[in-house]
Amino acid sequence: MNATACYFVNGMESETSAIARGLRRRDPDLLDRLIEQYQHRLLRYLVSLTADRAIAEDLFQETWMRVLERGHQYDGRHEFSTWLYTIARNLTMDHLRRKRPAVSLDALMETEDSALPYEPASAGPSALDTVAQHELAERVVAAMSGLPIEYRETVVLRFQEGLGLEEIATLTKAPLGTVKSRLYRALNMLMGSLKGARP
Repeated sequence: MNATACYFVNGMESETSAIARGLRRRDPDLLDRLIEQYQHRLLRYLVSLTADRAIAEDLFQETWMRVLERGHQYDGRHEFSTWLYTIARNLTMDHLRRKRPAVSLDALMETEDSALPYEPASAGPSALDTVAQHELAERVVAAMSGLPIEYRETVVLRFQEGLGLEEIATLTKAPLGTVKSRLYRALNMLMGSLKGARP
């Protein structure tokens, strides 16, 4: 039986509860399946935070060690991915503080409850736009690397990882208004960078 599938006990048990139970037992099959399911997303998230693949890979390994060591702390009340990203984020913050003591994701941020998040267009590029889209993607990556880390993290969690604004607020321990503000400002900065980078 798939370790991440729902288990049924006296009716129904949620997938998150099943994961919590498996982590308490240190179920190796469950851990293998979780790593397989989340490895690419987690590594991409860590690379986006650190901007260094080697450091991200070290933090990736350390994150899974923490999951194994502290699996009993996961209670199943939130999505597993939120708990996993929280561990990864905390390890990254510790690393960045050791590397550059002044760096903090939450430093110098003000809450702007009135800021509205950007709603991306749903239409994808046509086949004729493939080359232009590739060039744009390269410019976006370059522009993203120039964003303050707290903005970059918010954009990655929202658009790459598909987390909702409330999930991002929970993960980053920031008020919802701050998350909205970061997203709004980040997208404005990206738009400005991309306009300035046009050939």
